[in-house]
Amino acid sequence: MKFVENLEELHALYGRPGAAALRKVAAKLTPEYREWILRSRFCVLSTVGPDGSDGTPRGDDGPVIVELDEHTLAMPDWRGNNRIDSLRNIVCDPRVSLMFMIAGSNNVVRVNGCARVCCDPDMLIRFEQKGQNPRSVIVVRINEIYSQCARALIRSGLWSMGDQSEGLPTVGQILAALTDGDVGGQAYDDEWTGRAAKTMW
Repeated sequence: MKFVENLEELHALYGRPGAAALRKVAAKLTPEYREWILRSRFCVLSTVGPDGSDGTPRGDDGPVIVELDEHTLAMPDWRGNNRIDSLRNIVCDPRVSLMFMIAGSNNVVRVNGCARVCCDPDMLIRFEQKGQNPRSVIVVRINEIYSQCARALIRSGLWSMGDQSEGLPTVGQILAALTDGDVGGQAYDDEWTGRAAKTMW
């Protein structure tokens, strides 16, 4: 296989981006980017740390992230599996990327910046949900924000393909296979819905 070995080869392969691709980048929330992000209930958070990179889905029943000011965003860290891969990475290396999606739109808005993990009580209480506060909040300083070309979502038909999950292995089946049956299986899958409902916040 032939691989690209340096930036000169890469630039020669792809050429120069068009003017719109360069001029769509902002260093802060503009009114249009603000409206887009504050309507998003789902994003992917990407981080990098000493053990490698991590990408994790983040979702909420309202805006997945809030604006602190035109340069700063805040996202509560709601209950999950306690692996805290993203949080560990942020503590070691503040560089983060966020990819915001809105169901039905083929556009994506991306944010690159630097983040810190905040545990200040006054910040945590801002995100109270059903009597629960997050244990921490990820505070992101925006370096750049821009829209992503819609071709990937158009090609995939992401919002028009309907339910494609039939026949997929369940998490219980995956765990059972990885642990020779010690963890997971049908009992894990049967209990998951009820457990999730009790620990959503």
